[in-house]
Amino acid sequence: MELVAIITILALLQFVFFGIQTGKMRVKHGVKAPDIIGDPEFMRMFRIHQNTMEQLVVFIPALWIFSYYFEPTWGAGIGLIYIASRFVYFLGYLKDAGDRGKGFGIGFATLMVLAVGSIVGAVMQMLS
Repeated sequence: MELVAIITILALLQFVFFGIQTGKMRVKHGVKAPDIIGDPEFMRMFRIHQNTMEQLVVFIPALWIFSYYFEPTWGAGIGLIYIASRFVYFLGYLKDAGDRGKGFGIGFATLMVLAVGSIVGAVMQMLS
């Protein structure tokens, strides 16, 4: 489960990185807290950060539950794909909101594999 722990911390560090980038955009574009409306570049970065937070709520428990019922190496591998997809999402969305789809789609697919796998693992264990 050590790999799963490492992936969890990497995902959280990615979230912190996105938060720092959001803060830099606030300064760059003069958007004072608590305002969340301003320059479009700031608003895109803000949404990247917020969307990542929204997905972490599913990602972290699903990663751990999936890894508990199945092979932790598989969970960590899927988690690594999720983290990479968030960077693809970040780079695409920051450039243009219309370019976020590829990263979002890959990330969402990994979330579904982990979440559905978690349910399947729990049900299989319960029935055995």
